[in-house]
Amino acid sequence: MFRATLARRLLSVFLACALPALALADTGKPLRIGITLHPYYSYVSNIVGDKAEVVPLIPAGFNPHAYEPRAEDIKRIGTLDVIVLNGVGHDDFADRMIAASEKPNITTIESNSNVPLLAATGVAARGAGKVVNPHTFLSISASIAQVNNIARELGKLDPDNAKYYSQNARAYAKRLRKLRAEALAQVTEAPGAEFRVATIHAAYDYLVREFGLEVTAVVEPAHGIEPSPSQLKKTIDQLKALDVKVIFSEMDFPSAYVETIQRESGVKIYPLTHISYGDYSKEKYEVEMKRNLDTVVRAIKESQA
Repeated sequence: MFRATLARRLLSVFLACALPALALADTGKPLRIGITLHPYYSYVSNIVGDKAEVVPLIPAGFNPHAYEPRAEDIKRIGTLDVIVLNGVGHDDFADRMIAASEKPNITTIESNSNVPLLAATGVAARGAGKVVNPHTFLSISASIAQVNNIARELGKLDPDNAKYYSQNARAYAKRLRKLRAEALAQVTEAPGAEFRVATIHAAYDYLVREFGLEVTAVVEPAHGIEPSPSQLKKTIDQLKALDVKVIFSEMDFPSAYVETIQRESGVKIYPLTHISYGDYSKEKYEVEMKRNLDTVVRAIKESQA
């Protein structure tokens, strides 16, 4: 009797785990896919086309770095079938939302699974052990890897459209590669080791790596937190000592201290976008990444001239 009871319990556990996935494939209804950040809205929209619905967890206009879950946003999770996550630190708010929702065991897709990650840089990373930089979407190569991960996992949940998702992912990846190739083709002479760059925000390591560059210094102690006067003076002295050629700032978060850095250091500042503001759209990632790539190309060319 004990063995029979144990067998029934094990079968119940197995069915409880298996049925949600089976239900997604068998209901015949289009998937409702939650996303946490603007780049992932573009990724998923390009993968699923008209075969599924993409639903942001938080409305446009909220800063994901400082977002506090609202009741209506948590309630929306109950209408979703699966959630696509950055999963390496940029959308930690989603964990709290899911835990508080009526679907705490909702299926999630970790976009950055098996994607090579860079260590975090800047003051915030010091003394904190190994901390990764979660801004993988600012790399074309890392974005392509994430798109492939998402398409593969969605195909498992929706086998009828798996081939369609895979084809769309390949076509999207091809366009992203073209963006990068066109940008690199404009840099006729690769920057040497003496070409040092700094950033206001510790997000752009992935982007400048596309051009073979490394971030030498990061100004912000943490995202959205301005350096103290003493920190600012130390950073300006460091920029001069290291002979930094270019500073990349963040266009969505202008600050008066950025002007001080440019005036005191004499280094020209170029604004980049973090792709975390404005409306969600299928085209947003391509449009804003092209702008970023063009800005880096311009900074390299003007510095070399």
